[in-house]
Amino acid sequence: MYSQQEFLKNIAPELQKNLEKGSISAVPRLEKVVINVGCGTLASNNKGVVKEIVENLEKIAGQKPQINNARISVSNFKIREGMPVGVSVTLRGQAMYDFFGKLVDIVFPRIRDFKGFTAKSFDGRGNYTLGIKEHTVFPEINPDDLVTIHGMQIIVKTTADNDKDGEALLRAFHFPFKEKETLNN
Repeated sequence: MYSQQEFLKNIAPELQKNLEKGSISAVPRLEKVVINVGCGTLASNNKGVVKEIVENLEKIAGQKPQINNARISVSNFKIREGMPVGVSVTLRGQAMYDFFGKLVDIVFPRIRDFKGFTAKSFDGRGNYTLGIKEHTVFPEINPDDLVTIHGMQIIVKTTADNDKDGEALLRAFHFPFKEKETLNN
């Protein structure tokens, strides 16, 4: 697994050399990992789904998630004000490194027909967003106990200024990008 000490000791000096940064403080690092699960249509059909999603996300992330409620009513989407539309959790510090290590080393190899993630999902400022279609790839989830299977969005926020530095940081953590694909910034 990863830790901040391991990053500073092993990964950061190599990144400093590869990215030609003048100081170790200029090397990009992981800032936070945000996990989002949308449950708008699922919650309107079944009230127990939000509770199940919260429990599943709590098992996956290791900390209690926040329920996000609709701020306004939108009749076209059958959403009313105060209705739960999503669940999210933000990980920082050692919990972030633990989750990221589990994601790279355990979860990604369990994804069916996995060939790597595209390097084009950066936002222009070094942050990476990915989606997982089924949360059952996490070892904490028992598929026999589930009512619904849902996807999730995972956002990896870095301190990188551009996508090239963000990609170099994630590659240093052995993030599985597609082999033939790289950013040309």
